[in-house]
Amino acid sequence: MDNKFLCVMAGYDKNTENKLLCLQNKLFESGFVGKQTNNIPQHITLGTYEVSRENEIRELIKKVSDKTNSFNITFNHLGIFGGSEVLFVAPDPNRELIDLKEYFGPSHNWTPHTTMLIDKAEIIYEALPIVANEFTAFDGWVENIYLYEFWPTRYISQETMRDNL
Repeated sequence: MDNKFLCVMAGYDKNTENKLLCLQNKLFESGFVGKQTNNIPQHITLGTYEVSRENEIRELIKKVSDKTNSFNITFNHLGIFGGSEVLFVAPDPNRELIDLKEYFGPSHNWTPHTTMLIDKAEIIYEALPIVANEFTAFDGWVENIYLYEFWPTRYISQETMRDNL
C-alpha cells in the first residue's frame, strides 16, 4: 500500500500512561469516538519514515535509548490544531524532550502533544469542555521509544531508555 509509513513515538511510564488514558476515557464515556488510532500507547510522535527504512530506524531507536535517560515532563496545557480537528494534551517542551526529538528529525515547527481525540471541528468543540474540566497540570515521565507501522497498525518494537535514578 502506498500510504504505509513508520512512526517513532516517545512513550510514558505506567502512571503517566494511566493519567492520559483516564482523561481520554472521559471522552469515550461521554459518547465521543473519534478517528484517532486506538489500542496503541499514549505517546508523542517523534518522526515518521518510509517503511523501507525499518531496520535503520530500529537500530537508531536502540542507539538512542541506550544513551538517553528517561526524563520528567510537565503536561500543562490543552490545545487544538489540524483545522480544529485534533484535541490534545501537551507538555512543556523541555531540553530533554527537544533533544530526543532531534535524533528523529528537526524540532522546528514541531508541537509535542498527546492526542485525545480526532474528529470534525464541531465535535472537537463539544469535547473540549469535558477535557478542560478534567485536566489539571501534572508531571509525567518519558521512558520508552516505540516503533509502529501504520495502515494497518503493526507494532514493531519498543526500547526503554536508561533509568534516571
